[in-house]
Amino acid sequence: MATAASEKIDLLIYGPTKPVVDNGFSERFERHKCETLEDVERLAPDVAQRIRGIAITHMRPAGAAVLSRFPKLEIVSSFGVGYDHVDSAYARDHGIIVTNTPDVLTEEVADTAMGLLIATLREFVKADRYVRSGLWTTQEYPLTVGSLRDRKIGMVGMGRIGQAITRRLDAAKVPVVYHSRNPAAGVSHQHYPNLLDMAKAVDTLIVITPGGAATANLINAEVMKALGPRGVIINLARGSVIDEPALIAALKSGTILAAGLDVFAKEPQVPDELKALQNVVLLPHIGSASLVTRNAMDQLVVDNLKAWFSGKPPLTPIAETPVKDR
Repeated sequence: MATAASEKIDLLIYGPTKPVVDNGFSERFERHKCETLEDVERLAPDVAQRIRGIAITHMRPAGAAVLSRFPKLEIVSSFGVGYDHVDSAYARDHGIIVTNTPDVLTEEVADTAMGLLIATLREFVKADRYVRSGLWTTQEYPLTVGSLRDRKIGMVGMGRIGQAITRRLDAAKVPVVYHSRNPAAGVSHQHYPNLLDMAKAVDTLIVITPGGAATANLINAEVMKALGPRGVIINLARGSVIDEPALIAALKSGTILAAGLDVFAKEPQVPDELKALQNVVLLPHIGSASLVTRNAMDQLVVDNLKAWFSGKPPLTPIAETPVKDR
């Protein structure tokens, strides 16, 4: 809601310190900082009573127990495209708008997907270690089994980022099909309503679908078996989307060839079994992690809150909490 210029607006900045967010608000905003869930739980009740907006600067938990602490809460502006850490159903039922930060990271994550795909297929990380070890002075590095030249890619998810990855694959002349609940508007590539059918028809999966209960363990042992021994899985979605123990077993047994992972089930903890494997490339959730892109995401967190409290619609509300009559 719009606020008189003289009235202070109490905001909670929840998560790690971000200069763009910390310095993004004028003096009419009274900022309160909590880096962790424990900090939120220790917040003075009189302060919690005044909070009208929350800026979440990382994937901090914001379930019903957190949101219910703030009876005057109007909007949660969350960093990142995924928002499974926010209880959007509670927010919807209590008239709270939730926003995320799409679009500004689309191309960066798509770049990362392509880099991770090629690094996994062509064994770039393993080859780097080979050079550093001195082995190249005694023998040539063996030919890689994997190549982008003989691949057919199945996209698991065809939203903004999935389409950006597909544009890059099209330019690389790599065949692409996709699985999603419904066909994506304006996408001419073949749509598979059934994931297992698609896995049987391709040899590579790029996973870029939302996390949460609906997609938990979507990529399971059956899907990996269908993908086959040439199979490669690239995951930039959420660690929860892949059955991690099943993936480890498939990589060990040769059920699939390799995997490239930017996300994990219990980040930042990564199973030692994954670390020990030579046929997996591991990244520390850096899909959008460049200064230019992360600053743009932080700015969108700020801009959503500023728009709301100036009486305008937020820039990027999520579908579950649409803005009405503003």
